[in-house]
Amino acid sequence: MPRGSSPKRERQYEHIKESAEQRGEAEERAKEIAARTVNKERARAGESKTASRSSIEDMPASKRGGRRSHSGSQGPTKDQLYNEARQRNIKGRSQMDKAELKRALGH
Repeated sequence: MPRGSSPKRERQYEHIKESAEQRGEAEERAKEIAARTVNKERARAGESKTASRSSIEDMPASKRGGRRSHSGSQGPTKDQLYNEARQRNIKGRSQMDKAELKRALGH
């Protein structure tokens, strides 16, 4: 957890990490899931210095309940695919629909 995080966020991190481990996730993956979830909640609450657009505008993790996870029935959202395409510097990504982004990324 980042320095200065609240006791509430520490408890939230531990709870999410333990839940992920109970579901069979490896310890490192459980830590990653917990950190990402808590960081997103911190961004939504205005507790972090920086926040991505998807952290602020997307549905909160507490309400989503895994509906948009990468392993979900529809896979990642178009915004998630677009962000990955931007990170990989894929040309023409702004004109692509969700299916085209998936193909370009090899999903």
